[in-house]
Amino acid sequence: MINLYQKLKLDVANWRQQDYPSHYPAITTILQHNQNNFLRKAQFEALETYWYLRLVKNTPNIFDLYRDYFPGKTLFEAFGLKHLIENLPEDLITPEFTQGILKKIETDDAFVKQNKLEALRETLTLSYPSYILALAMGAGKTILIASIIATEFVMALEYQDEDGIFIKNALVFAPGKTILGALKEISDTPYDKILPPRFYKSFITNVKFTYTRDDEKDIPVIRGSSFNVIVTNTEKIRLQKNSIPNKYFLSGQLRLGIEEAKELVANLRLQTITSLPHLAVFSDEAHHTYGQEMASELKRVRQTINYIAEKTNLLVVVNTTGTPYYQRQLLRDVIYWYGLSQGIEDGILKEVRGNIIAYSDVSDHDFIVDVVKDFFQEYKDVRVNNDEYAKLAIYFPNTTDSDKAKPVVEQTLISLKIDPSIILQVDNRSTDDIKDLFDNRINDPKLPYRVFLLVNKGTEGWNCPSLFATALARKLTSSNNFVLQAASRCLRQINGNTKKAKIYLSKDNVSVLDRQLQETFGEGLDDLNRVSADTVTVKVTLRKIELEPLLIKKLIQKIVPEDAKAQENLKINKPDKETVKSFEKTIYSMSKAQRSGVLVEVGTKKGVVADRKIDLFQAAVILAHAYRLDSLKTYKLLADLYPEGEFGALELELIRSQIEKQTIRYKVVNETIEEALALIKQKGFEEETINGKTSYVTHIRVNKTSLEKYVLGLKDYKAKAGQLPLFGFHYDPYNFDSEDEREFFERMLTKLGEDPDNVEDIYYTGAINDPTKTDFIFEYKDDKGEWRSYTPDFLIRKKDGKSLIVEVKAPKYRIKEAEKEMQELEAINPDKIKYELLLLEEGESIFGKVAPVFNWIYQKHNL
Repeated sequence: MINLYQKLKLDVANWRQQDYPSHYPAITTILQHNQNNFLRKAQFEALETYWYLRLVKNTPNIFDLYRDYFPGKTLFEAFGLKHLIENLPEDLITPEFTQGILKKIETDDAFVKQNKLEALRETLTLSYPSYILALAMGAGKTILIASIIATEFVMALEYQDEDGIFIKNALVFAPGKTILGALKEISDTPYDKILPPRFYKSFITNVKFTYTRDDEKDIPVIRGSSFNVIVTNTEKIRLQKNSIPNKYFLSGQLRLGIEEAKELVANLRLQTITSLPHLAVFSDEAHHTYGQEMASELKRVRQTINYIAEKTNLLVVVNTTGTPYYQRQLLRDVIYWYGLSQGIEDGILKEVRGNIIAYSDVSDHDFIVDVVKDFFQEYKDVRVNNDEYAKLAIYFPNTTDSDKAKPVVEQTLISLKIDPSIILQVDNRSTDDIKDLFDNRINDPKLPYRVFLLVNKGTEGWNCPSLFATALARKLTSSNNFVLQAASRCLRQINGNTKKAKIYLSKDNVSVLDRQLQETFGEGLDDLNRVSADTVTVKVTLRKIELEPLLIKKLIQKIVPEDAKAQENLKINKPDKETVKSFEKTIYSMSKAQRSGVLVEVGTKKGVVADRKIDLFQAAVILAHAYRLDSLKTYKLLADLYPEGEFGALELELIRSQIEKQTIRYKVVNETIEEALALIKQKGFEEETINGKTSYVTHIRVNKTSLEKYVLGLKDYKAKAGQLPLFGFHYDPYNFDSEDEREFFERMLTKLGEDPDNVEDIYYTGAINDPTKTDFIFEYKDDKGEWRSYTPDFLIRKKDGKSLIVEVKAPKYRIKEAEKEMQELEAINPDKIKYELLLLEEGESIFGKVAPVFNWIYQKHNL
């Protein structure tokens, strides 16, 4: 049967095709900005799904979603209750019958226990919208949370959200200090890559990030304020069951009601949080809130969220997890799901195909020896990132086993002529410095450690991308998915890596890992051992950094006042007091019963609505900002009318109306400006230092089937042509969009190698469309009036300053609005710029189309 997240995926895809229609068009701009941009595929699709539910479906509760998508008997199938209606005729499954079963789930404990419906009961009884976004580890759940918060805040700022539709405060929490450390990435997120420029400016000037500290009883935010992001772990804010003082009990019973008791145990941090309006809660690693502990007592995390919902307007709860299954059943609240296998196929996770090794009938000693030898045979010289060596983690059930294994590992390393000081033992006995190093500084390339012997460490939340192998020695605890969490730690991918990961399993752990995989991901060891990556990471390195910018003239439109002296001649009159909103109050008195009633009118009084006062400086700033006035001149005008230095908010609105009538008239004028376009912006690339040599790089994902067709590097060209080219490759390799583009480029290199004439260089520009990496991006309006970005394929520059922009395209992919924009650019720059469109029908050779380009290069016709 199709799951809820699968049905939503189809609707979201349709919404995308229609350019995200809603009552709030800013979301279209934001989502289109993120298409094929900074966010990974999984992050972007999850963000789309979230906003589809928020704006199209109006933030429904999960149960309402199910009723919408699964009518009649399909609702029972979706809830896993098919056995309750198997022998019932269709006409008996009425809305009343359905409501009766759902009521039974909410109230009948025995029925719930018998049918294992604990998770479903929680879903049905929540009073607020709560969704699960399930992304496999390494897919970037923290960045996804940051993206949702940022887009919510800018929507609230854009629409001055008086109705409280959008989120204005966010609480982000997760269990444990290790995961809290990972969540600190939220404040480091490059929001300028997620938000369009104008939205980014308003966001970054309003947002406030706060991380709770162990030594603070309260949270340092202004109660009742907006645009706060509070990051904490659950232990710091949750309701404490055992903290109700004894004085509130009498003979074992509470003296007070349960609500009053809750109020007492809500700590100061929680009270501050509940003071914040328009709140959303983001729960990372949500299986701590759902599913995995359903068989035990109701979780404190869920109680805390319920308490918050009672005390403030909680708009939505967003849960992220990599493990959305409970006892082999998908949690009902999942609205988006991106699994381990998908992550491996898309290259987000390391491939392990053929590298899951299970040992049988082998001693602990021989297991350790073989694992260490095999690891260093495969990964001894493997380095990633900034010279980090590949690492191995060996997990033990207790410190006794870890202590016994350490000398075995040391002797094995010595036999391999490797310094045994690369071993680091980490467990509950370790010093705080060692624990801090392991939790927070493990990715420092200066650290010497490569082999970790771990007990109850290095599982959930531990981020060590340079970990290439995990070994599970002896039988580990099977509770809380420990085996799964330990084994899968090595799957996090690193840019540029092509090496597979390895998982070593003692015989006791094979069945446990297989079962936990199926229970939490819906796929087993065989699936993981089969799946291969469909894409590979390609490192792109800048070769030519000091490139002269392209100087062009550009036509822009400016909005200016029709009357340039309107501001200079601005006049403000003090509003008539009679126009200020007033009210009339009638006074009544009690009288003996009369035909007309008991109350008798005895008089009336006029009054003015209570009005808060505004300081003149504040009012001048507000008006100057809104109408682009000089704030000092505006203040002087107000000061002449109000020598007392303040006036009422109602008068401000009347003054605003006066100013608007005098300044509202604007006109659009065209202006030609000169602009320098940087072909490459070094700051948009990552700085990489290897063996003391610094270079600037970025990484791209390329489908394996496209690698040979579309990716061309300097070495590839030399191997094919027999020599290095004189031109091109300002970055290496080039990643073309089509074989036609590649053939055009190779044809140009061959011709220019024979006769360079006056050509300075040729650049492939069609693949870089990130404004942080290049300015060679043009804007145009599509047929719907929406602004789009366009990056031409090639730029050929001559030494005399002339340039030819070339687009190679099949007719079906033509964008006529973009072509028109380029033709206008050509018209404004007749002596500098020419635009050439080469259209190729399917199967048509590029060789018959390049004549206009050669003519331009070799001046065979007069431009």
